[in-house]
Amino acid sequence: MADNKFAAYICSGCGIGDVLDVKAMEKIATKEGKMQVVRSHPFLCNEEGVQLIRDDIEKEGVTHVCIAACSRRAKAEAFYFPTVALSRANLREGVIWVVAEGSDHDEVRQEMAEDYVCMGCAEVKKMKLPAGNPNRAENKRILVVGGGMSGMTAALEIAETGYEAVLVEKTAALGGMAAKLLKRVPFNGAYAEAQPTGAAELAARVSAHPKIKVHLSSTVAETAGAPGRFQVKIAQESGNVAEEAVGAIVQATGFTPYDLAKLPELGGGQANVVDQAGLEALAMAANGGAIKRADGKEVKSVVFVQCAGQRGSGGNGSGQHLEYCSGHCCGTSIKQAMYFKDANPEVDTVVMYQDLRVPGMGEDFYRSAQNKGVIFTKAKVDGVTGGDTCQVRMKDLILDEEATVDADLVVLATGQVPNAGVNLDQWTEVVTAAEGGSEEAKVQKIELQKGSVLNLSYRQGPDMPQFKYGFADSHFICFPYETRRTAIYAAGPVRRPMDMFQAIEDATGAALKAIQAVENAAAGRAAHPRAWDLSFPQARLEGCTQCKRCTVECPFGAIDEDERRFPLFNESRCRRCGTCMGACPVRVISFENYSVDTVGSQVKAVNVPDEFEEKPRILILACENDAYPALDMAGIQRITYSAFVRAIPVRCLGSVNTIWITDALNSGYDGVMMMGCKKGDDYQCHFVKGSELAHYRMSKIGDTLKQLGLETERVVTHEVAITDNARVAQMINDYVAQINEIGLSPMKGFG
Repeated sequence: MADNKFAAYICSGCGIGDVLDVKAMEKIATKEGKMQVVRSHPFLCNEEGVQLIRDDIEKEGVTHVCIAACSRRAKAEAFYFPTVALSRANLREGVIWVVAEGSDHDEVRQEMAEDYVCMGCAEVKKMKLPAGNPNRAENKRILVVGGGMSGMTAALEIAETGYEAVLVEKTAALGGMAAKLLKRVPFNGAYAEAQPTGAAELAARVSAHPKIKVHLSSTVAETAGAPGRFQVKIAQESGNVAEEAVGAIVQATGFTPYDLAKLPELGGGQANVVDQAGLEALAMAANGGAIKRADGKEVKSVVFVQCAGQRGSGGNGSGQHLEYCSGHCCGTSIKQAMYFKDANPEVDTVVMYQDLRVPGMGEDFYRSAQNKGVIFTKAKVDGVTGGDTCQVRMKDLILDEEATVDADLVVLATGQVPNAGVNLDQWTEVVTAAEGGSEEAKVQKIELQKGSVLNLSYRQGPDMPQFKYGFADSHFICFPYETRRTAIYAAGPVRRPMDMFQAIEDATGAALKAIQAVENAAAGRAAHPRAWDLSFPQARLEGCTQCKRCTVECPFGAIDEDERRFPLFNESRCRRCGTCMGACPVRVISFENYSVDTVGSQVKAVNVPDEFEEKPRILILACENDAYPALDMAGIQRITYSAFVRAIPVRCLGSVNTIWITDALNSGYDGVMMMGCKKGDDYQCHFVKGSELAHYRMSKIGDTLKQLGLETERVVTHEVAITDNARVAQMINDYVAQINEIGLSPMKGFG
């Protein structure tokens, strides 16, 4: 601390100086904040103001800077001083734009501003300038697992951008599912006819590209390491094992059609009932000619049954199978119906559907099929019986009549099942049982391992976490392609159900994310959403109780255990969310620029009025990704809320340590509001599990409140979206009213 020099800079621009006493804030920064250099400026973000700060850094030896001006989300480029620790006090969006003007509010507005100055000073004094990741890795090669349209596209996009790609395909040829298709649904004008897949041409380009190394008849036997330094063992059919060093991974392992045998009520398993993949095989054999069944008989009548075993109730009466729509099936059936009409217009071709989904320009394709004589019938299929002629029992939903239709061939539009590898929930259960001595579980573990795609040597399991339907768990709103394994990205139908056009587009996005990952790893930076962050977690191991909460709760598999069972941080995998910090019961985990102390000091820096002033103090711990931006937007739109709150942005609600709550309540705060992202299956938490973990932890804080003799309403948790600017202001005002009704905290004066 002896070599540190602390400085505070207060801006009076954007109306701050018009409604706030800047001189008083200077005195606060000097006296309460104990800053060695304190300056104000009319426009701190302009060239002159920025140069003022630079000069103090270069000439005065300033090492820690607090800027009291606008939100930390504004003017980040102007206030970029990479050689100093930096905090921001939000006077613009957080004070003058949200507190109503008028003489009645002047005092509380000034108190609010002075508290934020004190908080900013207190925070920066507990910060260190991050030294960066000591384990930087320069490997910028990218592994692509899967040689279908998604995988080939990803590899080619990577190579065309100038990076090296390594592609692993388990079969003897590139092409995947696309190579088994006669044609594909149209993807450009005039959207009237099926088009060539282009799989063979793409495979040829990939095979000939000098920056792409292809491993055919190969699988990934082991993946170890971290972003920028993965070590991958590739098992070849010959028995040899090749080793490749890569910086990032794209998993594009595609899908498998839902098992027909699971749909006996729709004729699954009968000779003349096929799925869409089965029909493609018949069409490929016909090569544009008349399509024949497996027994050689030419098909004169065909019925397509949509949503076979899909969409919740089983679609067309087939029971509970897949709960989701697979996206491509309607377009694929239209394409396949046109195979028959193009070969022989006299073939009786009927598509039975409950809902026909053809997004984009699919309407034109649908009309083209109608013009060729394809019949589309809105119907619910109740059953299919086989034989030389199949009988399709259905209810016409337009005429409200039961009917039976005969057909030489029935095609079931079954869904996509992702080739995602081992379900980690099942893996954890089996491994736990195996470690407990269960012989059956030990055998089951071996069988599960055989189904792994990536064979990750991670404590948390051999593959990526999955959604409940088996698709790779990626943030579908904010960070598509990103998974819960840093620098490993999902593309194509392994990520979500999609058609070929979407899969190609998906692969391009994943390739760009992988490139971003290797560049971040080389620079020692984090992955999104804190891509600029050079910090990483550190632990005082002498205080660690080896409770394993950090290793278990880390959403990204970034923490293992060393031989002494202490946490072992893999800095390159870390997303800097701080969930481990929030999990630690003895508070030994911290970041250089974000810690229990940086937030705790802000909590304690607030001037809490005594019980006689009748001014409540409410602490807001707001997620920096959604809730804090919503608060900022409330300010930008001049939506006012109570001046009795003090907001502290946190990296994620998962990083909230309960000591902040108890410290606040012991200091006389009247309430604590926690604002984080939506949790659950359709989560919006940027760190996946952070918000959910925070809700779980806070559900147990009631006992602490009772021990303190406080009402449970004094700590509340809310889900907030980034667009909730008006709602968040209303929540604050409602909570202040509720606190006033409950009464001020009896803890005032005891802090």
